[in-house]
Amino acid sequence: MNVALVTGSSRGIGAACAAALARAGYKVCINCIERMDLAEQLAEQLKDEGHKAICHQADVADAAAVNEMVAHIEREFGPVDLLVNNAGIAIPQQFQDILPETWKRIFDVNLGGCYNTIQAVLPHMLHEHRGCIINMSSIWGQHGASCETAYSSTKHAIIGLSRSLAAELAPSGIRVNCVAPGVIDTDMVQVLGQETLDMLAREQIPLGRLGKAEDIAHTVLYLAEAGYTTGQVIGVDGGFII
Repeated sequence: MNVALVTGSSRGIGAACAAALARAGYKVCINCIERMDLAEQLAEQLKDEGHKAICHQADVADAAAVNEMVAHIEREFGPVDLLVNNAGIAIPQQFQDILPETWKRIFDVNLGGCYNTIQAVLPHMLHEHRGCIINMSSIWGQHGASCETAYSSTKHAIIGLSRSLAAELAPSGIRVNCVAPGVIDTDMVQVLGQETLDMLAREQIPLGRLGKAEDIAHTVLYLAEAGYTTGQVIGVDGGFII
């Protein structure tokens, strides 16, 4: 049984990914920075179903905290074979209003978090000549979005990170891929307001609906098992970008 770490997985897309992987036979660590109550609730639900799950509170922007989390996983389950970098934050603002500390925090979590977690799990993967890393980008990393400059910049950088690292690690048997979700019906997009979300579904998304967290989880599960797929950016956006 493989061991998976899903960052930012107490709710939304991350929770759906953690649940899908656990139900597919992975031992899963559910990570969060704030909602430990939700993380524990999900872990208990999965354990009640007969699956293996633990949770660990850690800020992925903090390298020491990430190393401690990975050590905890290794003690409980063994080394991480599958890393899903889902943790991320978005603070919609016009560019001229973004404070330096806000800009830095978004980069530290979204991009720095990927750096910290990959650095923590990579030695084992290199030693074993196998492993899978899935990074979460966004359509805003492919397309760009007004009032989301910092978020879009980090998500674009994650695509570059994924493609470059895929080329670098492929000879070591490690696959790196990227998922680019569209407008997914989670807490993060609720700041847009229902009227805007309805307009996006009606006018911008060919499939005519917002995505569900489970739509992303299905793609993550596919990439986790797709042994001949690496360096790819898989859009799960209902046709938003064609």
